[in-house]
Amino acid sequence: MTMAPAGAPEGLRPPGGRPRDDDRATRKPLPLWDRIKLLLLLAALWFLLAWSLKSGNVLIPWSDAFRIESRSGAWILVLIGLELLRQVHFLISEHWARYHQFWTNRVFAGFDRATHRRLSDWTRFRLWRLITWVFWVIVLAVILGRVKHTSPVQALLNAPADLWHAMPFVLQLMFGVVFVVIQFAALFWFMSRGGVDVYYPDDIKTRFTDVWGQDHVLERVKENILYLEDPGQIESRGGYVPGGILLWGPPGTGKTLMAEAVAGETGRPYVFVDPGAFINMFMGVGILKVKSLFRKLRRLALRYGGVIVFFDEADSLGRRGALAQGGPNFPGGGRATPAAWQAGGCHGFSYLSDDVQWRLARRALSSAGDEPDTRRSKQIMGGMGGGGGGMGTLEALLTELSGLKKPRGFVNRQVRRLLGMRPKPPPKYRMLVMMATNLPEALDEALLRPGRIDRIYKVGYPSKAGRVRTYEGYFSKVRHELTPEQMDKLATITPYATGATIKDLVNEALITAIRDGRDVISWGDVIRAKQLKELGPPEDVEYIERERHAVAIHEACHALVAYRTRQHMEIDIATIEKGSDYLGMVASIPPEDQFTRWRSEYQTDILVSLASLAGERMFFSNDSSSGVSGDLESATTVASFMEGFWGMGSTVSSYSTAKRLEVGSPGGGQGGRNKKGQDPEAEMRRALADRIEDNLNGLLGQVEEIINENRAQVLSLAHALETHKTLTGEDVVAVVERRPGPFVDGRPYADAGLIERLENYHRGAAVAHREHSQIPLSMPEIPRPVLAAPGPGGWLVAPDPDPLNTRDQGNGSGPAGGLGGTGGPAAGPGPGSPGPPNGSGPAGGS
Repeated sequence: MTMAPAGAPEGLRPPGGRPRDDDRATRKPLPLWDRIKLLLLLAALWFLLAWSLKSGNVLIPWSDAFRIESRSGAWILVLIGLELLRQVHFLISEHWARYHQFWTNRVFAGFDRATHRRLSDWTRFRLWRLITWVFWVIVLAVILGRVKHTSPVQALLNAPADLWHAMPFVLQLMFGVVFVVIQFAALFWFMSRGGVDVYYPDDIKTRFTDVWGQDHVLERVKENILYLEDPGQIESRGGYVPGGILLWGPPGTGKTLMAEAVAGETGRPYVFVDPGAFINMFMGVGILKVKSLFRKLRRLALRYGGVIVFFDEADSLGRRGALAQGGPNFPGGGRATPAAWQAGGCHGFSYLSDDVQWRLARRALSSAGDEPDTRRSKQIMGGMGGGGGGMGTLEALLTELSGLKKPRGFVNRQVRRLLGMRPKPPPKYRMLVMMATNLPEALDEALLRPGRIDRIYKVGYPSKAGRVRTYEGYFSKVRHELTPEQMDKLATITPYATGATIKDLVNEALITAIRDGRDVISWGDVIRAKQLKELGPPEDVEYIERERHAVAIHEACHALVAYRTRQHMEIDIATIEKGSDYLGMVASIPPEDQFTRWRSEYQTDILVSLASLAGERMFFSNDSSSGVSGDLESATTVASFMEGFWGMGSTVSSYSTAKRLEVGSPGGGQGGRNKKGQDPEAEMRRALADRIEDNLNGLLGQVEEIINENRAQVLSLAHALETHKTLTGEDVVAVVERRPGPFVDGRPYADAGLIERLENYHRGAAVAHREHSQIPLSMPEIPRPVLAAPGPGGWLVAPDPDPLNTRDQGNGSGPAGGLGGTGGPAAGPGPGSPGPPNGSGPAGGS
């Protein structure tokens, strides 16, 4: 509707505006088709009757047929005349205002007022429908009478008999139609089967005591079970039972197991919905599956007093538009939306006004051009959203979860209404909908709103206490000789282990013990299983001796600097065995769950990364290998974030914000004019690169001092790596501190004579490295450790009366690793750690 501008005289419309029908003084003109369609219909009917008369007697010419029909079918001509009169009336009303107002306001309006006073709208509608049916029955009777050459009444009375005689042909047509319909119905019925498994109470043996390491989530889930068992506890107080739970988190953390435990504890049927059940070839099959699923759920809920349905990998069904649209704020894993940024938290965004929050969030999420859009709202035509919830399947699921619940049963809905009785209201279906996903940001917002999904719980990596409890649970099912101290140590050195990975580790340790002819798991079996799972099997390759020594020096420098400087992490493993995607590696783990990182910690991470470059230059006469590329990449990445993003460098401003807003550029920011030949972004990058380089050079000098002061320890670690190929973190400490370790005895390295022999061997290796020749000396040998009884930290090493014995034990040749970068936590950064990981596990070499 077009509105008149402010100040315009009343009754005048703006230029170009169309008058409303209520404002017209005359009748709105009719199109040509509306004017002649009834005339054409009556003329066609009259011609049809004349053709019927001629077909009954072929000797009658068309002129006589028209003349006879004009006499016998005069009623059609009367109708044609009345229609002509009606159209003349309309034509006059379109051009004569007073004539139109008389018929509209006096005649028809008075009739409407009279009927409205006496009859209700529903009665008037039914009377008009009755008149319409009577009219068409009369028309049908007249046509049948003319075709049968009898009276209309007689033709109408003979219609049932004629229909009965034509019944065989009608039945044939109906059979053909029904056969086709049954084919399609059977096809879609069979395609809508499958993908849904029902487990009855006696089929599920899982209980809450079988779920380990997720106690905080389990307590919340138990609360939902109490309300499912006793809904009156909350409904009597005016509330409602939460009917939907979303469990989200990394794979293997126990989401499916928790849902099974819920069904086992409640004694209700458990319906498992396969992730691919609603992905179909034909449109509409997914909707049929959703309808069939919830019909089954309602029957089970009424029969057993409740039912639990579990949608595994819910993102395969619940996504609409995938990751393209904003969504709820999932702590630690949600999307960067304005709503998420406005949530309470210790960050600067929450302190800004609403308008500034909107502008910053809109600009950060925008991928348009440089010029900001000044409009607050836009009309955007959405694209074809992909995902498994397409073709109406997701919409059907949303409707079933919180749609209108119609009364049950045909008799209840139809027969009672036909008898004037109100249908019985639908019962309350006690259904608990549980969903699990590791992609919560892909779920549609409508699916996650309260009323459908009432509670959202994160099932994350277990804490150390949770890991200890999980290890105890799985080790209790096998024979082992691990002490509580070793169990606690195992939980420490596997910081990001889930229930699935812990179960797999225990099983691999059992396989390792059986391979050695034992049925009791030892600490050594666990360590070997851990190394196999984290690093994979080593490749069966042979390296030349001088390259093996270079790799050992490379990794020994990493391990030494990590032990001396990095207090927030412990060395987990050091190896020179070549794996599938690494040549050598030193991996570290956090000894405790930590959710924040500090400047001093990042600096030590850089020191460990630069240790390989400093060590190779120091031990090989200022030469270095390409194996330090991964280390330099890690160090540069961390230093870049420290200088440009985290305020841990010489400046405080954020580089990303300055780049986006062009703060400090010539011309005064966005929209200003820069001087000719000046690129503000290039200048910012150049200044940032200079600060990063200065920081790295300063830290490189510190690393050189540390390695120079601990040269003997580096040679000792290199010799231990060449001898044993792989060292645990405790063995690395044992070698550096010259004390017994779980698998390696570090006391022989306290002998000055052995250190001198290691120096001579290294000098020979350095000469062979420069000349590409064989090392003239053989690698010094020390006796193998004699393992005694296991102690609190693992297998203790018994004293050797002749630690410097040079018994023939081989020269340590065999599979040797290449150069690698410093490793961080094998599973990545800890929860909540910003920016790049503090070492990314196995790092590649040359």
